[in-house]
This record gives sequence, structure tokens and C-alpha cells, in this order.
Amino acid sequence: MHRSAEAKAQAAEPSKEKTMSVVYTASTHTTGGRQGESYSSDGNLDIQLTAPGAEGTGTNPEQLFAAGWSACYLSAMGLVAGQHKVKLPAQTAVDAEVDLVNADGGFSLQARLNVSIPGVDPETARQIVDGAHEVCPYSKATRGNITVTINLV
Repeated sequence: MHRSAEAKAQAAEPSKEKTMSVVYTASTHTTGGRQGESYSSDGNLDIQLTAPGAEGTGTNPEQLFAAGWSACYLSAMGLVAGQHKVKLPAQTAVDAEVDLVNADGGFSLQARLNVSIPGVDPETARQIVDGAHEVCPYSKATRGNITVTINLV
């Protein structure tokens, strides 16, 4: 198992316990990989999976990741906008594009978040977008792991 330099540094430091409490746990069961099916423990999710470009009507992990990230990012934008005393317009949107790439003989992801905040001046919109990228759990999880581009459109 390879650990990042940051993880190694944290392991070497005296214990600095972080106060964390689980807010929500998503639980799914998946069989068949990219040509399978997945469902959630609460029954709200029951989907067929199909590999990108393959025949079938299912979704794929990249689409699910894009949907989850864009929804989470939009919520983070709302939080940051509130801190700036800005009300986001109802038409505020995040279009996420997640690429499955083959690089150096292995697969990885890269992503673009295209953010639209109509009616908000560009400087304020940029502050909201940048702030959301700092607090969004998906952005935190991908930071330093994949290439992410955030476009204000």
C-alpha cells in the first residue's frame, strides 16, 4: 500500500484527534461490475450499470460520480453564497463532466465543473465558486488526486 507524503507526515505526528461525526452513510450493493446492477440499502436506488459505449440502457460509474459531485458542489455553493450574503438564482447550475482516461497503461479520472450563476457579478461568482471548491466533500476527496478544472460560464 502506498501512502502520500501527507499521510506519512500525519502518521508521524503525535495524535491530533479530529472531532468528526458521521452525518450520513450511503450503503449500496453492486454485482457484475460495469455490466451489473447496484441498489441502495434503503431501496431508493436500483439501477442497471452499462460500461460507456456498450449496448444497454444502464448508467455508469462516471455518470453517477458526475451527478453526485455536481449536486454536492451546488449545495456547497449555496453555503458559501450565504456566507457572502448572496442569494443564488434558481437557475444556478453545475454541469459536471467526468472523463475516464487511459494514461500510462492505467485508468484514471479527470473532471470539469462548468458553473453558471446568472445575474451575479463575475467577481462575486468567482468567490462563491472558489469557496465551494474548498468546502465540497467531493472536491476535497479529489484534490491532488485528479485534474479538475472549474469554469465559470
